[in-house]
Amino acid sequence: TLGCLLSPEDVDTTKLAIRLVDGANQCSGRVEVLHNDVWGTVCDDQWDLREAKVVCRQLGCGTAVSAPRESKYGEGKGQIWLSDVNCKGTEASLAECEAKPWGDNVCNHVEDASVECSGTEIPEPGPIRLVGGPNRCAGRVEVLHEEQWGSVCHDDWDLNDAQVVCKQLGCGDAVLAPIGAKFGRGFDTIWLDDVNCTGVEAALSECPARPWGEHNCYHGEDASAVCSDSGITVSTSVRLVGGPNRCSGRVEVLHNDVWGTVCDDQWDLREAKVVCRQLGCGTALSALPESKYGEGKGQIWLSDVNCKGTEASLAECEAKPWGDNVCNHVEDASVECSEVDVPEGGPVRLVDGPNKCAGRVEVLHENRWGSVCDDHWDMKDAEVVCKQVGCGSPLSALGGARYGRGPDVIWLDDVECNGTEESIFDCQARPWGEHNCYHGEDADVVCTGN
Repeated sequence: TLGCLLSPEDVDTTKLAIRLVDGANQCSGRVEVLHNDVWGTVCDDQWDLREAKVVCRQLGCGTAVSAPRESKYGEGKGQIWLSDVNCKGTEASLAECEAKPWGDNVCNHVEDASVECSGTEIPEPGPIRLVGGPNRCAGRVEVLHEEQWGSVCHDDWDLNDAQVVCKQLGCGDAVLAPIGAKFGRGFDTIWLDDVNCTGVEAALSECPARPWGEHNCYHGEDASAVCSDSGITVSTSVRLVGGPNRCSGRVEVLHNDVWGTVCDDQWDLREAKVVCRQLGCGTALSALPESKYGEGKGQIWLSDVNCKGTEASLAECEAKPWGDNVCNHVEDASVECSEVDVPEGGPVRLVDGPNKCAGRVEVLHENRWGSVCDDHWDMKDAEVVCKQVGCGSPLSALGGARYGRGPDVIWLDDVECNGTEESIFDCQARPWGEHNCYHGEDADVVCTGN
């Protein structure tokens, strides 16, 4: 059986360097991976086209043509690092596939695995697009190079860079420059890193950056852009005021360091769902118009808010520009959320995965759901979580927000379980809410149950 998963904590693309050796070009040859600063080969046990697809994708070499076994491109020397590698074929990096622990194998170099990729050779940089967002003016930034779409790493990514993207696409001005794969992780190569635009360039390809394909990133660091023509608002802070508890009341959002209300025009249960989700307050019970929880004062920041109901934050919903409305405070919108009280210590849940036994780890503290940072996250921690949620044993302990970024607080960091604890709350960790993380580092778990 497969003994571990190469989690991003251990081997993201900054640490799991990969290369093809002794082939006709950089896109064919014997597979070698870097571990502890030493290159080593991969045993061909279970090696097939699915693993080859991932290698080709990671190297930006197109699609896999074949997955030769038995040292077709010669026998390597030294370490045989990986064996029984098992990919689905859709992963962005070999780091995301299951395998035996490093160096644990009974192979010899006659069994070295190889790969042959389709490769492409068109040097001209191509167009740009935003994907994974609500419309063509918001999403993950992807650029076309050598006939292949690829993402942009978020190192040094800021509003100046996003401004160039928005201008290039004819989408108005940049509103946000999200980092940490806000609109999902890319599936192919990472083309650009350390992009540094001034904001006046006509195209992203005119901005200083590392050479094409040269980076120290993984897809959890994909850069995004939100342009003004997308209709997405910028507010990321929201609160409920004047209600009986923190999960019901008048909706207020923060803009330019000033709290203001939301007009009830078009306000319904879809918007309420997003507010409740963002606050970690369960599901929406009602979306109340006409200042049910009292009239606010000062600014009315938002009007005609239009959510699908699935967004993680109000920031992802359409709305009129800030302060653009003909409302008064009699029309202030309110929300009532379910906010289920739970036993002392609070539960743990796995969310946004394919079933209840796989997903992002969230814990409840002070009646508020929050995520766990992936620093030091490993199989011992996953062992405790899987047991606590009644899902058997862990298959993998993932980092890098594999199942999406949490919308609210990060409650735990530097969790260190020994695997025998009854609850994650019994494990060593930093104090509640103390961390040095962002939601691109949310921890995930896959358990044997479903």
